[in-house]
Amino acid sequence: MDVTFLLNGETQHVETTPTRTLLDWLREDRGLCGTKEGCNEGDCGACTVIVDDGGGAKALNACILFLPQLHGKAVRTVEGISGPDGTLHPVQQAMVDHHGSQCGFCTPGFVATMVAGHMAGRTDFDDLLAGNLCRCTGYAPIVRAAKTASTAPAPDWLADQAPDVAAPTYAPETLDELAAWYAAHPDATLIAGATDVGLWVTKQLQDLPQVAFLGRCAELRKITVGDDIHIGAGATMSEVMAVMGEYHPSYAEMIRRYGSDQVRNAATIGGNIANGSPIGDNPPALIALGATLHLRHGDAVREMPLEDFFLEYGKQDRKPGELVTGVTIPKEAPALRCYKISKRFDQDISAVCGCFNVTVENNRVTTARIVFGGMAGIPKRATHVEAALIGQEWEHDAIPAVYDTWPAWRQDFRPMSDMRASAEYRLKVARNLLVRYYLESIGENTSVLEVNA
Repeated sequence: MDVTFLLNGETQHVETTPTRTLLDWLREDRGLCGTKEGCNEGDCGACTVIVDDGGGAKALNACILFLPQLHGKAVRTVEGISGPDGTLHPVQQAMVDHHGSQCGFCTPGFVATMVAGHMAGRTDFDDLLAGNLCRCTGYAPIVRAAKTASTAPAPDWLADQAPDVAAPTYAPETLDELAAWYAAHPDATLIAGATDVGLWVTKQLQDLPQVAFLGRCAELRKITVGDDIHIGAGATMSEVMAVMGEYHPSYAEMIRRYGSDQVRNAATIGGNIANGSPIGDNPPALIALGATLHLRHGDAVREMPLEDFFLEYGKQDRKPGELVTGVTIPKEAPALRCYKISKRFDQDISAVCGCFNVTVENNRVTTARIVFGGMAGIPKRATHVEAALIGQEWEHDAIPAVYDTWPAWRQDFRPMSDMRASAEYRLKVARNLLVRYYLESIGENTSVLEVNA
């Protein structure tokens, strides 16, 4: 595959295999070793680089970023952040002034993330830096450096103009081209953000000889708000979070804990649905919203309720050569609440993810959509619990009655025990989340970030 992109302001023409990572190429072919290899799965941030596709600079993990994904983009590594005459970027100077580095291994990644945030005018430093791990200095001096640098103007030397390149054959630019190609190559792998597929390569050492990259298909990136909200499968989780913040703030708050800034900048909503993970955080929220899934095989299109897409663990209702093109959700759902339970607050896989959307009329439950991830082999509705709720008065005394309806919970779920949680813990947490949802619905403060002892 031929790939053309800018690296620290200079045009690069690279012949590469489909799954050669930017990290490996930087370190092995270019000798640019400032970008570090830590976890090699997108968790630690030591490999963070800055990528601009014409829509603004974003921090991304180089360890799970394949070279073909960079075609027509501009990349900056830590070696390309200071000025041509050696002048330090305000972020670099602030890190020096505030003693933000000790062993230094994580520092290049922190600097790259902070510079990308500085270019975007970001001041939510805790969220911005949640994907960069430091074991020596700690975050306090690093956050102080970020705050200090935020008031300095952005230097003009980072204003890259991405190269004008021809569309490559491995990255279809229209949905028609993509659908026709995938129908003809049903065994191929579709790669959008590579936050999941990247680990197939870096951890499982899989060879993916036949792939198509979806990042240049503009139709898949669109989010359209009309009578409802249509989200293209290629929309990144950062883009989805921005829209959900306005229409479904509880869902947006859960997305804030979805991976890290680097992961959200790459991961797509379609990828999170299509991989069928039982612990994916998007499907419970989308199913609670009554989402409609859109698929395409060649010229044939079809749609279904998203909850029907997941059949059993590792199996979805998707034909060979058929791709997920998007999902449609209602614009309004004021009763929606989403709760993510994990050992770490930031950047952790859910032990249980629960999403609730209960309608109450005249103080009586009329409809209920209660969905959990991490409780079964697929994202799953609690249909027996919903049935026990419907018709009940929405009162404090009624909730324990449903809470204590063990047969309903056990009919809906038989969770497994693993390193994240035991089966009994998962069941108890799921029941407790119903109580939390009720308390929140009557105005009680239930957020662990706001409740004071």
